[in-house]
Amino acid sequence: MVGRRSMGEVRFDAENLEGKRTIQAEYEPDSFQYVVEETKTYTPDYRVVTRSGNTFYIEYKGVLDLETRKKMVRVKQQHPDLDIRFIFQKATNKIRKGSPTTYGMWAEKEGFLWHELSIPRRWLT
Repeated sequence: MVGRRSMGEVRFDAENLEGKRTIQAEYEPDSFQYVVEETKTYTPDYRVVTRSGNTFYIEYKGVLDLETRKKMVRVKQQHPDLDIRFIFQKATNKIRKGSPTTYGMWAEKEGFLWHELSIPRRWLT
C-alpha cells in the first residue's frame, strides 16, 4: 500500500484490512496534539469504526522504543477519551535489552489493549 511508513504496516493492511467489507479502517486520518515541553502532534496509524459504531485507534509497532513509550503515555494522559490499541509484530519483544518487560506487558501496565499481528474479532463488535 502506498503511503505506509513501514513494511510491517503494508503486511498488516494486506492481512487484516484489504478487501474486508466488515472492517471500516483508514490509515492515519486523524492527529491529536499533546504537550511535552512544547506542543507536538500524534497521528495514530489507523482509525477503526466497529460494527456498532464505536471508534478506536490502532498503533502498529514493530519496534517500541523509549521515546514512543513516553509519547503514548503522555497522549493517553492528555486524551483519556481516546481508545488507542496496539498491534505488535512480536509482543514478546523486550522493551530494552536485558529487561524482563515485554511489549505486551508494557501495554497492559499502561492500560492499552493490544494484540499480536492482527485485529482480534472481538474488537470489531
